[in-house]
Amino acid sequence: MSGLRVNSPPGGPREAVSRCFSPSRRPALGFEIMSIHIVALGNEGDAFHQDNRPSGLIRTYLGRSPLVSGDESSLLLNAASTVARPVFTEYQASAFGNVKLVVHDCPVWDIFDSDWYTSRNLIGGADIIVIKYNVNDKFSFHEVKDNYIPVIKRALNSVPVIIAAVGTRQNEELPCTCPLCTSDRGSCVSTTEGIQLAKELGATYLELHSLDDFYIGKYFGGVLEYFMIQALNQKTSEKMKKRKMSNSFHGIRPPQLEQPEKMPVLKAEASHYNADLNNLLFCCQCVDVVFYNPNLKEVVEAHKIVLCAVSHVFMLLFNVKSPTDIQDSSIIRTTQDLFAINRDTAFPGASQESSGNPPLRVIVKDAVFCSCLSDILRFIYSGAFQWEELEEDIRKKLKDSGDVSNVIEKVKCILKTPGKINCLRNCKTYQARKPLWFYNTSLKFFLNKPMLADVVFEIQGTTVPAHRAILVARCEVMAAMFNGNYMEAKSVLIPVYGVSKETFLSFLEYLYTDSCCPAGIFQAMCLLICAEMYQVSRLQHICELFIITQLQSMPSRELASMNLDIVDLLKKAKFHHSDCLSTWLLHFIATNYLIFSQKPEFQDLSVEERSFVEKHRWPSNMYLKQLAEYRKYIHSRKCRCLVM
Repeated sequence: MSGLRVNSPPGGPREAVSRCFSPSRRPALGFEIMSIHIVALGNEGDAFHQDNRPSGLIRTYLGRSPLVSGDESSLLLNAASTVARPVFTEYQASAFGNVKLVVHDCPVWDIFDSDWYTSRNLIGGADIIVIKYNVNDKFSFHEVKDNYIPVIKRALNSVPVIIAAVGTRQNEELPCTCPLCTSDRGSCVSTTEGIQLAKELGATYLELHSLDDFYIGKYFGGVLEYFMIQALNQKTSEKMKKRKMSNSFHGIRPPQLEQPEKMPVLKAEASHYNADLNNLLFCCQCVDVVFYNPNLKEVVEAHKIVLCAVSHVFMLLFNVKSPTDIQDSSIIRTTQDLFAINRDTAFPGASQESSGNPPLRVIVKDAVFCSCLSDILRFIYSGAFQWEELEEDIRKKLKDSGDVSNVIEKVKCILKTPGKINCLRNCKTYQARKPLWFYNTSLKFFLNKPMLADVVFEIQGTTVPAHRAILVARCEVMAAMFNGNYMEAKSVLIPVYGVSKETFLSFLEYLYTDSCCPAGIFQAMCLLICAEMYQVSRLQHICELFIITQLQSMPSRELASMNLDIVDLLKKAKFHHSDCLSTWLLHFIATNYLIFSQKPEFQDLSVEERSFVEKHRWPSNMYLKQLAEYRKYIHSRKCRCLVM
């Protein structure tokens, strides 16, 4: 059995808990209810064996620990009644009799990507952090180690960390001992890797082979309860110091500065990137390619830009890349065996096509593959990661299991990355991963490039190529503009007014990639105005959150010396219907009243805004008066002492 890898209390964890809670060592809690905040990060479930797995580490500990009040059934009831958010579950219990225990269990690491503001607050307010992973999910371990551990490391502030490696290693292979070999043949996370991660964080490393009474109660529970006692002792010591300082003054007590009002919480809007592209397949707008079966019967319509964004096969088919660029014989062979472009003017129905720019006709040579093409395209448009659903849809159409396997293999070849062998060998593991947009050739490859572009924007004397299909799918204003009775519907060159080229390129980057990174507060406000003009609400929220985060991270000295006109920012937010940002800015001005009241732009506030700021200002007028009286009293005492 692997034990505690970093310094542990003498005599073992559970003995340390017993000594700490002897009558002479029990923390002096007084009459105030103290609390401990534990943040648990990671998923200890097995990514390859998820069926019939037991309850999670944290929930099992809370249900079985003798130091947590309530039996297991009541704990499970309390856990079910808590608010389960999309990214974490909150548990509340009582430990050691009168200590409030708050646990946030975050099994999904995506909280650091989608809502880093909340994740930063969770890490910053934690008394103990538990990082858990399954020893049989090496891919997730390295993803967490490379992408998220550096973020946690920067946010840590002398907080004890426990790293729990859960599970028994299965099918573990011995790593290669050759000094020249850099391959990693093992499929499990080794003990050495876990200890190395613990050293990087200064953490305690535990291996829990199962979630039974020994590993949970005596082993993990003992270490966790030891750190809980240390946290209680530290909080008690801090309270005693504050109490001594307050009792050191006699006569007039110093005024107590109240906390500023809580700032309004800005709720981020969930992404609908995959849904937008998926809906594009069904709305049949801006279609530029039509697939036909071997009998020249139309099967399905599609869009070159979306197909090329996920497949080098379609890049080769539509001449976006040449065979020399790809240099992969399997991709070239798949393209030649499956598809053929037909430009014959005698093609059935060719005379009814519009003379302007008719869709490209593609013949699917394989009849079996063609019968499943609509399901395959729906799979691609939805993000190319729901493999089980695709296989189920194909099985419904094809009775022969050999045909099903053949079609699945061809889909893998279509989505293959050049130069990689069997890159999609284990399709089921992609169910829990991000869609293929983030792993394969993404739409960002086509941003501001003339390849497959069918519209050009003219901005400040320069041109920006774009693709109507993406604009229509991601922006309702663009969809109405290109499909309604407007001049832009038939024009290729479209002028854009009121925004700079840099701002419009950032706007297009969001439409293509669902992300953006403004260079500063000014550019974020320009992008917010552009998003309001095209009614892209989620981009507005992203810009609002960026501005708020930038202002909150500024120290007082920088706020006092910066050239940014905060009142002008407030008026722009109001004018462009950014209610959340304008409300937050008013609270921000009130909270930093002593700084902004000295700036000349403070006089530009309206009567209503000025009244709000004066009402919610911090520190308040009452506190400043009390502080002046206290200073006067202290000064008079010093003068009297000098005379005596």
